[in-house]
Amino acid sequence: MDILLVTSAFNSLTQRVFAELGDRGHSVRVELALGDEPLREAVRRTSPDLVVAPMLKTAIPADIWSSRVCLIVHPGPVGDRGPSSLDWAIHLGAAEWGVTVLQAAGEMDGGDVWASARCPVPADVGKSDLYRNEVSDAALEAVLLAVERFASGTYVPEPQDPTGSGAGVCGRPYFAQSLRRIDWASDPTETVVRKLRGADSQPGVLDVLLEEEWYLHGGHAEDTLRGRPGELVATRSGAVCRATVDGAVWIPELRPRRKADGPATFKLPAVAALGDRVAALPEIAAPIAWEPPAERRTWSDIRYREDGQAGFLSFTFAGGAMSTAQCRRLLTAYRFACTRPTTVLVLGGSRDFFSNGIHLNVIEAADDPARESWENINAMDDLVEALLTTTDRLVVSALGGNAAAGGAMLALAADEVWCRSGAVLNPHYRLMGLYGSEYWTYTLPRRVGNEEAQRLTRRALPVTAARAYGIGLVDVVIESTPQDFGSVVAHHASRLASAPGTQRRVGEKKAARERDEAVAPLSAYREAELARMRATFFDPGAPYHALRAAFVRKVRPSSTTDQLRAGTSPVAGHGD
Repeated sequence: MDILLVTSAFNSLTQRVFAELGDRGHSVRVELALGDEPLREAVRRTSPDLVVAPMLKTAIPADIWSSRVCLIVHPGPVGDRGPSSLDWAIHLGAAEWGVTVLQAAGEMDGGDVWASARCPVPADVGKSDLYRNEVSDAALEAVLLAVERFASGTYVPEPQDPTGSGAGVCGRPYFAQSLRRIDWASDPTETVVRKLRGADSQPGVLDVLLEEEWYLHGGHAEDTLRGRPGELVATRSGAVCRATVDGAVWIPELRPRRKADGPATFKLPAVAALGDRVAALPEIAAPIAWEPPAERRTWSDIRYREDGQAGFLSFTFAGGAMSTAQCRRLLTAYRFACTRPTTVLVLGGSRDFFSNGIHLNVIEAADDPARESWENINAMDDLVEALLTTTDRLVVSALGGNAAAGGAMLALAADEVWCRSGAVLNPHYRLMGLYGSEYWTYTLPRRVGNEEAQRLTRRALPVTAARAYGIGLVDVVIESTPQDFGSVVAHHASRLASAPGTQRRVGEKKAARERDEAVAPLSAYREAELARMRATFFDPGAPYHALRAAFVRKVRPSSTTDQLRAGTSPVAGHGD
């Protein structure tokens, strides 16, 4: 079928729906919801069989939905209505939630139901993590079923309220900041963390900190440090620790409230955002190889553990972005892991993002963004080089969530890439105006071949885990829930470590690296890539700078790109 995706942003869920429908042979195009008339023009131009809206903040014009079927993906169970569904799910402490695919109609979220799916709500995840994982899985299940039902031509969608009594329908208002407000003098840690989790990516929790207004993003419980409620008591790896009435919480990111007529603000690591105002706070680092007892609650964005001959180096950086400092800390942890007597070393293995490459927000906030860009890309390259030159054990990249740009190339530096079935990969840089580095000109062609490597980087479209496996981009696709991914990876890693052929493979790695080095040194790939990156970074007129600023400040685009409008074609195959 010809399917038009209408969306407010080409976000993670839209990318997944786009790629999954393309994998199933549909012709899929995208139109950003930038106004009623552009939408009308897109429908006239493409004349789609079906319109699907994976993420929409505005209503589809009545003349469009009244003339053709338009399916809306609502991140709530059947009967749920309102713009803040997931916020309410976390606020209410729901153990289970759902996704509904309904037909656009006159009443917002009130149309007939084409499909729905349930999903769990883990107790310890934030809203954005939940959206990208459990909700994404349920949404894809419901969308695929709805599209199948529509294609049959026989299915009749069911009304949400067949009796008109209102039974089973629950409309909830916008979740305002008044509902998110933290009372540091009385809210216990559990309540504070729940409020922070419910707004972790957007919009954040508006609060007063050091006599200024900030949006707080993300929250993790700490049960050892203490202080006066509301007081900042420590820092760790860019985060700040703030005392509650019965403990404390770690807050990784802050965003200043936008001033009247001032520029848009953006999130930064909390310590970077506060600068000298927290210079006197103690930095309490968590050891790299430390797994607290089950009854402990604290936060660390890098952890290492072992299980027999398998080592596991996990990292969780907000938004998947990796600043210069984060890359260097992860490299230090990786070097430590390589001193341990293991046969297999797993990098990643946590739920949600693997990595999205360099930290554009930190770069944008730097006094010299060009210089910070250069430092950041070199720190990424150092990390990738460490993986590529590890010859005394097998290295596995385990992607529990999405990976993009340099983060995707980081994964490819491992001997094997394991990927959760729900993850989406974006192995390209072009949309940020960059050539790319991280040794991609070495790792990508050796996995998929030169022709496919050029296609992936030129087309700059998302790739499903299944498609990535089909072209050799990943080695193993793991069918698991987001919560179970870590344990499944651990099981696979233990089996790999004890497999009869593993020691032989390790023994062959050094010779293989030496052969490749003789053909073309790794330094040659790095130098060639960085020459092009340096030319871009230090050219004030390069598109990268404007693209970065727009991305960081979430500037609304003026039109849909030709790349998205071209979409996928079943004739050309997967967007080729």
